[in-house]
Amino acid sequence: MPVNEDDPRRFLHPETIAKITRLELRARHVVEGFISGMHRSPVYGHSIEFVQHREYTAGDDIRHLDWKVWSKTDRYYIKQYEAETNLRCHLIVDVSESMHYGRGALNKYAYGCTAGACLAYLLLRQQDAVGCITFDSDVRQIVPARSQMTHIDAIVNAMHVSKPREKTDIQKILRRATETLHSRSMIVLISDLLIDREPLMRSLEMLTQRRHDILVFHVLDEDEMTFPFAGTTRFEGMEDPLQLLCDPRALREGYLEALDEYLTEVRRGCTRIGIDYHLVRTGDYLDAVLTKFLHHRMDDRAAPAAARARGPQ
Repeated sequence: MPVNEDDPRRFLHPETIAKITRLELRARHVVEGFISGMHRSPVYGHSIEFVQHREYTAGDDIRHLDWKVWSKTDRYYIKQYEAETNLRCHLIVDVSESMHYGRGALNKYAYGCTAGACLAYLLLRQQDAVGCITFDSDVRQIVPARSQMTHIDAIVNAMHVSKPREKTDIQKILRRATETLHSRSMIVLISDLLIDREPLMRSLEMLTQRRHDILVFHVLDEDEMTFPFAGTTRFEGMEDPLQLLCDPRALREGYLEALDEYLTEVRRGCTRIGIDYHLVRTGDYLDAVLTKFLHHRMDDRAAPAAARARGPQ
């Protein structure tokens, strides 16, 4: 079926959503939320999991007094429980001109927006709150985080109207996100990361210092990964006016070595500061990419719980 480029909901692939909706997207770290949900909160409340006692103070709800402790100590203690809260997620989607490159079924822009829309759909289905920021050299669209299922239309429309047109300035955008996103959240950056490594890592580290849970989807086209060109070819910059006419076979080995070095440094840098990094190609089946990613997040969440259940060896 042909894709209607004028329809914002083209980013919601029914087949992809059908395959991932059985999975949950959980925050790997503790996040702050605002209504009852499925994720751990650092705020103590009155859910079913007991955490600790504290001494009673005037104004506390006496329904949570521990009478067994009182009978043994003659002192009043309140039971504290770990509240459950739902996740607040912010999608930060690169819509710069370089994201428009691609010769396959989906260019990087369409692939990244589709991945973001499917994750947003899944989170909203879990009654989590999702917002969206699209950017190139500046912020193009901001959609505040909301948890209503109908909010998906605002998110995909923000991606739809943010047509690729200018250079990427991730450092500027992430600095702004650091300054404006005060509550700890899950932040999903979707970009081709065509930026120098040092400012990129500095920008990401600013967010991790605020204890956000950061996920990076590094989207690259198959051509960028394999450099399959042959014969005299003219290369044109998508974010600058440079042009190069050459035999690409003479450049391929050096290009692939430089790319491998770059990807290794980005991956290691993200690992060092605790960022969940995923390199994806536009030729990869999106449902397989998202399913693998969601299983990975669930496994990360289950491992600490299993260790606690076993206890010290």
